[in-house]
Amino acid sequence: MKKDVNKSAKIKLIISRFVVYAILIFLSFLCLFFFYLMIINSSRSNAQLKTGFTIIPGGNFLKNLYNAWHDGDINIPIGMKNSFIIAMCSAILTTYFSAMTAYGTYVYNFKGKRFVHLFILAIMMIPSQVSAVGFIQLAFKYNLTNKLWLLIIPSIAAPATYFYMRQYLQATLPIDMVEAARIDGSNEFKIFNQIVLPIMKPAIAVQMIFSFVGSWNNYFMPSLLLNKADKKTVPIMIATLRSADYSKFDMGKVYMLMLMAILPVMVIYIILSKSIIKGVTSGSVKG
Repeated sequence: MKKDVNKSAKIKLIISRFVVYAILIFLSFLCLFFFYLMIINSSRSNAQLKTGFTIIPGGNFLKNLYNAWHDGDINIPIGMKNSFIIAMCSAILTTYFSAMTAYGTYVYNFKGKRFVHLFILAIMMIPSQVSAVGFIQLAFKYNLTNKLWLLIIPSIAAPATYFYMRQYLQATLPIDMVEAARIDGSNEFKIFNQIVLPIMKPAIAVQMIFSFVGSWNNYFMPSLLLNKADKKTVPIMIATLRSADYSKFDMGKVYMLMLMAILPVMVIYIILSKSIIKGVTSGSVKG
């Protein structure tokens, strides 16, 4: 009887694993297929793209790369540099100051602590487009357009990132560890930078990826505040190519620029994803 029960349990386990693996394989295929399709389309000419869908590569990859790189309406190296500066600085500032704010509202006890926490969460409900009009008016009033730092500094205030960091601290940071560090004579900045931040490495890596991708792909604010050719970002350049005159429109160049735009994001993800699988407290013990 026990053998029959064990056999049926093993069969159920095998079936459940098969279903899980099948779902994971299917989802992985969906994710990778669109990357593959982008690579295929970047190797096809505009005339070939008009003929419809295919999974066979074309022979215009280098030509599309040359045409996109030497297009007179855009400057890809400058656009990539501007986008990288904005995205990387925004990712660093967003994660660091959000982690610091989360640490402050979690560890310290002060009057109005709950109100501050709820106020930050309430800001999450306000769409960024609501405050964009006033922000843009101030930028034009004080001649602050075409300034990259104008798109970087506001990224410090990130309520969603703060909420994620605070939830992570509640799950991983014992208050006793902070108290022990204070007894040993460590100041607050040393505790945060050398003990708390290493504990938060997985959370910081995840939020840096999200923040980097969000800033890299941001089109709304840069398109309104950056109008000089040497200040444009990659999304603006993609929109410039797509809005070209129909007689000059080349979809092959658009796909090539989209491919070049997504490569830095993939590199950043590969670099930061290594931190996600590390132990939660291994860094603080070593520090």
